[in-house]
Amino acid sequence: MTQANLLEDAPRLRKARMVWDSEAATFDDEIDHGLNDPQARHAWTELLRKWLPADAVTVLDAGCGTGSLSILLAGLGLTVTGIDVSPAMLDRARAKAGAQNCTIDCRLMDAAAPQFPPQSFDAVVCRHVLWTLPEPAHVLQQWARLLRPRGRLLLVEGWWSTGAGLHAADVVAALPASLALLAVEMLSDHPVYWGKPVGDERYLIAAALQP
Repeated sequence: MTQANLLEDAPRLRKARMVWDSEAATFDDEIDHGLNDPQARHAWTELLRKWLPADAVTVLDAGCGTGSLSILLAGLGLTVTGIDVSPAMLDRARAKAGAQNCTIDCRLMDAAAPQFPPQSFDAVVCRHVLWTLPEPAHVLQQWARLLRPRGRLLLVEGWWSTGAGLHAADVVAALPASLALLAVEMLSDHPVYWGKPVGDERYLIAAALQP
């Protein structure tokens, strides 16, 4: 069965595809989604630069959506693969990348079960997707196996004021033994990332593959 057929047949993935396809046209209207504001774009670029491995070449953007982070990663000179369950989101990612003269390998794929060989990437980046996936601990194991030696996992997540999401402590506890925690950087007090002040728990977790 092909990945495309799998996305059609699995109820969870079919539902997710329908939800995110319906959001694609307006998703980038939020500053932290589209990163169309120069200050927000610069802030996210510097955050990624800070935590990516210095010698990184290849990066997986898991649940890339409309490709905003993928484009920033490509702008840092990295070879970027973006995966998402939503064809409409990927169409927008390709269009945005083309308009900005950068290359992103966009693939229709379940972020919870990426279909790549082990040690395919120097880094795996995921923003605001892990909380939507079943069995986060298992997903983190899947992402860790994709990392090359000294590779890093960068997670941007949150516990939202709506009562949904993941607390930072819960994500840290779910990290597989193969990953060493580097930092938990709180992002809630920095409106530049979000385009407005926020009152909920938002953070970045950086972890590195154990030698």
